[in-house]
Amino acid sequence: MRKQRGLSLIGLIFVGGLLFFAALVFMKALPAYIEYFTIKKHISELAKGGEGTSPKEIQMSFDRRGSIDDITSVSGRDLEVTKQGDSVDIRLNYSKKVPLFGQVSLCFDFDIHNGR
Repeated sequence: MRKQRGLSLIGLIFVGGLLFFAALVFMKALPAYIEYFTIKKHISELAKGGEGTSPKEIQMSFDRRGSIDDITSVSGRDLEVTKQGDSVDIRLNYSKKVPLFGQVSLCFDFDIHNGR
């Protein structure tokens, strides 16, 4: 008699559980990264076109852009804006906590400097 090959029911349940957990983490983390890339894009655009504007105007412009794109993690007050001659230096450090289930959460630390 040939030896059977394949996945047993217990193995199938185990692999299914692992795939479910990986999909859960991915679906919970994806919005945080989408928001991060949106913030990064706005900071890069503000730094390039920020010549001749004050730090307060840059922060207000970020707030306007953030309200359109539904950015909730940070506001214009969180931006560190410095002007050096005609160039604008914008830095942002923030953390995003994403609950998974129960008391288990993911914590993301983001650091953006002029969109880089």
